[in-house]
Amino acid sequence: MIPPALAPADAAHLERAVRLALEAEAQGNLPVGAVIALDGRIIAEGASRVRVPDFHPGRHAETEALRRVPVELWPRAGEMTCYTTLEPCLMCLGALILHRVGRVVFGARDPLGGAVEVLDYLPAYVAGKARAIDWVGPALPAVCDPLCARVLRGFEDLP
Repeated sequence: MIPPALAPADAAHLERAVRLALEAEAQGNLPVGAVIALDGRIIAEGASRVRVPDFHPGRHAETEALRRVPVELWPRAGEMTCYTTLEPCLMCLGALILHRVGRVVFGARDPLGGAVEVLDYLPAYVAGKARAIDWVGPALPAVCDPLCARVLRGFEDLP
C-alpha cells in the first residue's frame, strides 16, 4: 500500500486536507482533514468536529466531507477519491464503503485505530465493496505522521 510518488493532483488534494486539519486544530478540534474529489476537482471537504462546537464522537473529517457531497453526484461515487490526513477508522471505513467511494488516499497510518487492516475480515455483504476501493497510503507520512501523533494525544482529553 505504500504508493510511488503521488500524482500532482493527488498531492494538491492531500495538501488541502492537511490545511483543513490544521484549521480544525486551531479551532480546538483534532487535526484531521478530508476532501472528496471528482474529475480532478474538490467537490466536498470536511474536518474533525469532534470537540467543537459540541462534543460529538461521530463528526470525523471523512463523514463531514461525505455529508457535503452534492446529492446529484452520488451516482458517480465510484469515480470519487477521498483524501484524508489519517487512515480511516472503522466507522469512516464503513461510511466510505457504504457510500461506494472508489478510492481513498490517506496521509498517515493510524497505529491505534486505522481500519485498513480489517479489510480481509469484513462480512461478505461488504467485503467485495471494500476490496473494490483503491486504498493508497500512507501517502504523506512526513507531514501527516505528526498530525496523527497529535490526534492520539488529543484522545486523552475527550470525554
